[in-house]
Amino acid sequence: MSIIVYSAPGCSTCELVKNYLKEKGHAFEVRDLLSNQKYQKEVEALGIMGIPVTVVNGKAIKGFEPAELDKLLEEA
Repeated sequence: MSIIVYSAPGCSTCELVKNYLKEKGHAFEVRDLLSNQKYQKEVEALGIMGIPVTVVNGKAIKGFEPAELDKLLEEA
């Protein structure tokens, strides 16, 4: 399973997503939008503006929505 969290330093909602995934025991890659402009372009290509964006096996959601995250994780 591939999980990517697009985030930025100081984003409290991003921390909620990362902590939630850690609590559930999922490994994930963090892509800091401020450290690499390529990551910003990846998020824009998904048709999403803002962070956090969580991508599970190619499917993306914005924000911290535990029910939506659980649904994506179950489908993966």
